[in-house]
Amino acid sequence: MRKYIKIFLLLTFLSGTIWSFWIEPSSFRIAHHSISVPDLQEVLSGYKIAVIADLHTGSPYNSVDKLDEVVKKTNEENPDLILLVGDLVIQGVVGGTFVAPSVIAEHLKTLRAKDGVYGVLGNHDWWHDPIEIQEAMEGVGIPMLDENVRLIERGNKSFWLLGIGDYWQGKHNPKKTLRSVVDERPIIAFTHNPDVFPEIPPRIPLTFAGHTHGGQVYIPLIGRPIVPSKFGQKYAIGHHVENGKHLFVSPGVGTSIIPVRFLVPPEVSIITIN
Repeated sequence: MRKYIKIFLLLTFLSGTIWSFWIEPSSFRIAHHSISVPDLQEVLSGYKIAVIADLHTGSPYNSVDKLDEVVKKTNEENPDLILLVGDLVIQGVVGGTFVAPSVIAEHLKTLRAKDGVYGVLGNHDWWHDPIEIQEAMEGVGIPMLDENVRLIERGNKSFWLLGIGDYWQGKHNPKKTLRSVVDERPIIAFTHNPDVFPEIPPRIPLTFAGHTHGGQVYIPLIGRPIVPSKFGQKYAIGHHVENGKHLFVSPGVGTSIIPVRFLVPPEVSIITIN
């Protein structure tokens, strides 16, 4: 009996290793989420937002070919808005190969959404060269909105899009950026790191973020052992509501440090506001 138990445990370990280091991190899916935000329902009911987080282009299983797949499948969803919430590049990922921001931008320029494509910088982007990345993205027509706002108007849908700088780099000041909003139209914010969420003013009902990768590993009954957040697992993934404010954290596409994912598959998050 002990022999069979040992064989079972060995096979379980091997299959788990193969799954988490090869199969799951090399996969990709479009994941649909529906959230209800009372302050946005009247103006933006049915509005579809694609959130692309943590591409980490050049990390294992995340070549430019994978980037093309992400672009193609995102466009097929025909979103109203596409938000790139940072970490386009990689720094120090095991088995990774650096891809220049200009190359990444050339592959992202074919993203299409009714109300445009916008981005903010992540910590890896700052660690590389924020000016280079911003110039590459804006050179192909994708505005980077770190600490800036943009009025989005189409038909009877009208709102402010507010970009918040990276929390880890100390580039965030949502209260100051909010002063650029000149009327009472609703606001949607996006940023890289969800740790800024408690500092978001009540005037902003919905914020999108990435950064955490959903912890990359989820162990049933235990949770997510490693989440790069001062709040631990609190804002690791998905939809959160606090004091009437809403936060959605996408688990993203790529990996960092260790190229592993277990029960946290790579995704582009498609969020529909109801």
